[in-house]
Amino acid sequence: MALLNKLILNLIIVISSISCTAQKQKGKHLFILSGQSNMELLRPKESFTPKLNKKFGKRNVIVVQFAKGSQSIRKWYKDWVPAVENESKAEPYLYDSLMKKVKKAIRNKDIATVTFVWMQGERDARKSRRAVYRKSLLGLHKQLSDELGRTDVNFVIGRLSDFGLIKKGWPDWMQIRNIQVEVAESNPRFAWINTDDLNTGVNRKGENIKDGIHMTAEGYVIMGERFADKAIKLIEDNK
Repeated sequence: MALLNKLILNLIIVISSISCTAQKQKGKHLFILSGQSNMELLRPKESFTPKLNKKFGKRNVIVVQFAKGSQSIRKWYKDWVPAVENESKAEPYLYDSLMKKVKKAIRNKDIATVTFVWMQGERDARKSRRAVYRKSLLGLHKQLSDELGRTDVNFVIGRLSDFGLIKKGWPDWMQIRNIQVEVAESNPRFAWINTDDLNTGVNRKGENIKDGIHMTAEGYVIMGERFADKAIKLIEDNK
């Protein structure tokens, strides 16, 4: 009898655990893609969305993309403060446009998970803004989380490629790269992808590029796959 009771108790625990997991995952998985030109040039339907659809089912995936080339993080982060006086202030109209699209896409829908995918930093590396980039990156994630009313937003960061390590005129390139990795490794809900091997080859215009600021045609496909893989892992690891 004692053994039977123990088996029944274990079965109840297993069923309860499965039920809790199912409840946490009930609804659709939202993926918010933003940043500057390398995110703008990413085509989610090439490789990012298909991987997610295969994993979660097409009906359970919502992908919202809004990006703009050559823009500083100050165009997203509302509390951005310049490192020096008399520099440009926060001007978060790109964030407002992004969230307008997000809210339209999720209206009247149950959302199980939210993953924020970010590919940006070139502009801030060019403008020597490393002193405020870490605070801005973490602040942007919190800003988005607060607006969506969640404490469980996953964050995938595309680390700057090796372009600025080779080309001159990008003084904070290495530092911004390092900050992106530090932030990504500071939280179990954060992750980053490498892009160093994606910017040499043939671009979408049929031109040969080497260590370019933008990715090759194949590079964008691989970048989408890497973003999807990290997003899926974060969702699975944080059930």
